[in-house]
Amino acid sequence: MRTTPEEALRLENQVCFALHAANRAFGSVYRVLLRDTGLTYPQYLVMLVLWEHGETTVKGLGEALRLDSGTLSPLLKRLEAAGLVERRRSPQDERSVSVNLTPAGAELRHRACEVPLRIAASTGLTLEGMAELRTRLNALTHALDAAVETAAADDAAADEEPGAV
Repeated sequence: MRTTPEEALRLENQVCFALHAANRAFGSVYRVLLRDTGLTYPQYLVMLVLWEHGETTVKGLGEALRLDSGTLSPLLKRLEAAGLVERRRSPQDERSVSVNLTPAGAELRHRACEVPLRIAASTGLTLEGMAELRTRLNALTHALDAAVETAAADDAAADEEPGAV
């Protein structure tokens, strides 16, 4: 489909804005559905990783969730204060911090089990439709990550050219 430059700049034609709006709508639904767990959406994501993989490092959580340690540290402090996780510095490497579920954190998993089903019902999509959407969004994320890597490599190459400013 061909569009004019003016049409291309319309907010309603921006995929990024559609994703942004959907993300905000998801956030609103999660806020309501997570109320019984006492978790915020970012805290829920941390707990999902821990429920699935068990003890992990802050670095591992950051990689899984695409979050930096500056964002994760306050989340983990609040989860620790709530008695859901515990953090420990590695005796071998003081820079490495492991995160583990407490018994209360492990137990919370049972209360959270219905959240994904209620989210799915909220979307109006079938389970197959949700799986297809997730697959397409993962492919989009991969493509965008590759585009960033390519642009960064192009910028680095341009900086290395003789006579570059």
